[in-house]
Amino acid sequence: MKRALSDESFRAELDTRLSPCGLKFLDNVYADHVTLALTRDIEPKIFGARDAWQNNNAGLARDGVALLVVLWALIILPKRERQESHQNAAENQDDMFGKDKPLPRAEDASLGISCKALLADFGDKLGKKTRMNINLGQLARLGFIEMKGDMIHEGPLLDLMMDTDTLKERIVNGALADIFKRAPQEA
Repeated sequence: MKRALSDESFRAELDTRLSPCGLKFLDNVYADHVTLALTRDIEPKIFGARDAWQNNNAGLARDGVALLVVLWALIILPKRERQESHQNAAENQDDMFGKDKPLPRAEDASLGISCKALLADFGDKLGKKTRMNINLGQLARLGFIEMKGDMIHEGPLLDLMMDTDTLKERIVNGALADIFKRAPQEA
């Protein structure tokens, strides 16, 4: 993994070898993990197309996918902001020399969210307590989240489930605009 992230020629060879299999290597400078994903041209063969299109192959229902996107927005987006400003999660924000610090690791910048708070904020939209508990259990089994008591923390795959650079603005200003109380921006 280290070689794929640091050696450009090795990375090009890796991408060349994965491409015929319909896979691509995904990484993110802010993530502690890497993963493989399907290439766009192979997706219709796996997920179907048009009327038969499936949004995932992990068995998640629509409310499970919606919960996953909400968790990504509540956990990963704030973590990105802390990482970009070189802050750890438990750090005092009055630090005069914050920019001189190294980039914090994902686990140092990530905060969890309370199950109770999630239920209070999104329970009506995401299936009430029973349905949310079922979906949270499934997301934990799939590696997207980790449950620690009443807290939901990021799992190894949550950070890599979306191309943050491409989709962050579309999700925050589009799909989640009403949740974040923002008016969608014009294109």
